[in-house]
Amino acid sequence: MGRPLIPSLFLLILISPFLHCVVASKTLKRDVKALNEIKASLGWRVVYAWVGDDPCGDGDNPPWSGVTCSTQGDYRVVTELWVCFSLGEVYAVSIVGPFPTAVTNLLDLTRLDLHNNKLTGPIPPQIGRLKRLKILNLRWNKLQDVIPPEIGELKSLTHLYLSFNNFKGEIPRELANLPELRYLYLHENRFSGRIPAELGNLQNLRHFDVGNNHLVGTIRELIRIDGSFPALRNLYLNNNYLTGGVPAQLANLKNLEILHLSYNKMSGIIPAALSQIPRLTCLYLDHNQFAGRIPDAFYKHQYLKEMYIEGNAFKPGVNPIGIHKVLEVSDADFVV
Repeated sequence: MGRPLIPSLFLLILISPFLHCVVASKTLKRDVKALNEIKASLGWRVVYAWVGDDPCGDGDNPPWSGVTCSTQGDYRVVTELWVCFSLGEVYAVSIVGPFPTAVTNLLDLTRLDLHNNKLTGPIPPQIGRLKRLKILNLRWNKLQDVIPPEIGELKSLTHLYLSFNNFKGEIPRELANLPELRYLYLHENRFSGRIPAELGNLQNLRHFDVGNNHLVGTIRELIRIDGSFPALRNLYLNNNYLTGGVPAQLANLKNLEILHLSYNKMSGIIPAALSQIPRLTCLYLDHNQFAGRIPDAFYKHQYLKEMYIEGNAFKPGVNPIGIHKVLEVSDADFVV
């Protein structure tokens, strides 16, 4: 004989608590309110992309485009928001105007991507409320003013993209308070003053780009702290107003692969110690005021594939390595 069947009613009793959780799971009112405020400010641009009142979907409607939710207990919360204009999208979402402060009420966000919009004005200090944020991408906007020090409160941040905006003032020292930071993109802005040496304490920083700004000072000041930038692979300081020489202490950055110093006001000789950086692949020295000779060790380096030297006062017979081409500065390869 076969095993007796469990009555359907009994089965329903067994699974009803689970069904209750599924049915009862709804989006946290705080997150619904925040995203509907943003939706109202965008108007017609999201009519086809953000349907319904619930950004996580309400059964009849799917989650809003660019919105990722997860379940926490009996509620769903918004964990990712990706709103970036793309010509390839038929119904593209685009944000025009001030940074939407309502975003800072999405306290469970781990990723906020608002790149390639037309955001203006400053980043609000309330950004410091997003304690779980890992990725903040605001590049390719028209944001202005100084970076609020509250950005140093984002202790979980690993990726920070602020490039291609109109930020000004000094680079905030508070960025040194981000222990998990791996990628820091600040290029193509209007930052001035000196680069904070405290950033050298970022133990996980791999890519640091402050090119195309109005920064002054010397590299020696930047690496004056013992053990600076232990994980750094790519250092872009190009197109600024840096002075002084290339310190031999740069050789302590054992993981360095790209050193980009082009278009500054640096001078002096190139120390042979730099040729001891084991993984150095690209060295850009062009359009400065360097003199003397390039040590022979650079030409024997196992991995050095490109060394640009034009626009300096090197002695005759000093040759570049590789074929000079315009260096494309792009952060696309580092976006997660």
